[in-house]
Amino acid sequence: MKLHRMYFCYGSLLTSTVWIFLLILYWNIQEPASPRDLNSNSVLKLPGIKAKKRTVHRQSLVKNDSVFPDLELLGLVNNPEEQKQRDEGYSRYGFNLLISDRLSYRRNIPDVRHKLCQSKSYPTDLPRASVIVCFYNEAVSVLLRTVYSVIDRTPLHLLHEIILVDDFSDYENLGSSLTEYLSANLPDVRLIRAKERQGLIRARILGADNAVGEVLVFLDSHCEVNRGWLEPLLSHVKADRRNVAIPIIDIINQDTFRYESSPLVKGGFNWGLFYRWDAIPETLLKNNEDFVRPVKTPTMAGGLFAIDRLYFIKMGKYDPGLEIWGGENLEISFRIWQCGGQLHILPCSRVGHVFRKRRPYGSPGGVDSIVQNSLRVVHAWMDEYKEYYFMIRPDARNMSYGDITERIALRRRLNCKSFKWYLENVYPEQNLPSKDNLAAFPKGFIAHAKKFKSPRTVRTGRLVHWNSRLCVVADGKVYEKQSLLKLSPCSEANVDQVWHELEPSYLQLAGMLCLDFEDAREGRSYPRLRKCHYSGGSQEWKWTHKTSERGYTLLNPASGKCLSANHSKAGTYLSLEFCNQNSNLLFEMIS
Repeated sequence: MKLHRMYFCYGSLLTSTVWIFLLILYWNIQEPASPRDLNSNSVLKLPGIKAKKRTVHRQSLVKNDSVFPDLELLGLVNNPEEQKQRDEGYSRYGFNLLISDRLSYRRNIPDVRHKLCQSKSYPTDLPRASVIVCFYNEAVSVLLRTVYSVIDRTPLHLLHEIILVDDFSDYENLGSSLTEYLSANLPDVRLIRAKERQGLIRARILGADNAVGEVLVFLDSHCEVNRGWLEPLLSHVKADRRNVAIPIIDIINQDTFRYESSPLVKGGFNWGLFYRWDAIPETLLKNNEDFVRPVKTPTMAGGLFAIDRLYFIKMGKYDPGLEIWGGENLEISFRIWQCGGQLHILPCSRVGHVFRKRRPYGSPGGVDSIVQNSLRVVHAWMDEYKEYYFMIRPDARNMSYGDITERIALRRRLNCKSFKWYLENVYPEQNLPSKDNLAAFPKGFIAHAKKFKSPRTVRTGRLVHWNSRLCVVADGKVYEKQSLLKLSPCSEANVDQVWHELEPSYLQLAGMLCLDFEDAREGRSYPRLRKCHYSGGSQEWKWTHKTSERGYTLLNPASGKCLSANHSKAGTYLSLEFCNQNSNLLFEMIS
């Protein structure tokens, strides 16, 4: 009997061991087809690192989107304290911090890929990636949303590591509290802190020097990756290690944090050495397959791309002489092309990016890092074509740009081609400035290109203030930009009182200009008429809060406030006020 019991115990132990082994094997080889459970309490475990076991209470740390079912309502400013938080957010970060802090760190975003992307297949033996995110005085909410988006939308067997590089931030909430949060919730996310301010370029070099994945993927610290974002990039790099793969950069609206699809465009530059978005000729986009093929691009936007790690090292990494920010995207673009590599945009890879209203930080000592960096680029890579830069920026000809001896030696060592070759073979559509057409060449940044179709008119009518029964009209002519809005007696015969409500949420007066607002840091904000741009933000208006048979409030999500007429008499100027049930805030559209 004892012998039988012993054999039974051994058999049970062996069976249990086999089952445990099979379960571990199963969970390590399966590929998640959809984002991981947003309410999961599991700790991220990456293949390249052994994770420590921890008890994580993520639910108490990650806000729930269901609390705010409507994205527009996230921006509601209810009191002066929230107004101060919103204003400080724009001042510190260049976007609406009030909304970002109210959003979940892990939220759903629309899958905006072309329909053919969802059926594409990729090799099973793709290289693993080190995702590198550099930040300096970034808002914690957008930084963590970047990290969680990578975790939730990336097959773990392709993700070797996530590296955060802190470029010597001095905001208190990026210190020990961030370290503690990562330690408790994301123990395998590596946080590297620079010992002094490096600037974006050298911070990326620091991240790359600490990475061990086969492919480096650089992201900005205010991004959200979309579904299936990584596989196209890794597949393209695997096909040829000289390929540098770039995602389509979608727009996360800086005012509302709405995720918006971008069109398929490629990168270029102007002769002031600023990046610009160039349209792709329609002749190259004739059928659906053309919208999912890799697109040759002369330049990259900068912060979002994938590159073979050893190839990145061989090609000279980044120029360590570039300061803080600016010009690094053109420098690496010229270098890759001229030295035997190639840049392609992968349309099936999409990453959302918060395009700030402005860069919220300057350069130490007040140095113009953009001009200094541009000078290093023109002298190292552009040969005689640097004279075209000096036609645009004659003031920069005698400015200092540091020692480029090492970059010139790198160019010789890699046997790189001339800039003339680059223009003729990579960017033949680029125009050259002359003294006669110099005014046509802009000196500054060319904003993100987005094609807009003429929006459909939902309805037309007069915008009537509920309390006074007066109509909202322009203070000046309906075609005068910056006109304020005021109340005036309604007139059936006056076509200048007719508003057009356009999809999805724009108000246009007399078919001319759109309802916008002037953002005041202190004092009252006033609505104004401005040229319609149809890109949301300050020109987006939402009807909400109907009270029985009374009118609606008209919310501007970007400001977090509602349209108001504080007096019920003709000539009263409209303003934006905290949203509530005050009847001064009630309006209706009467056909």
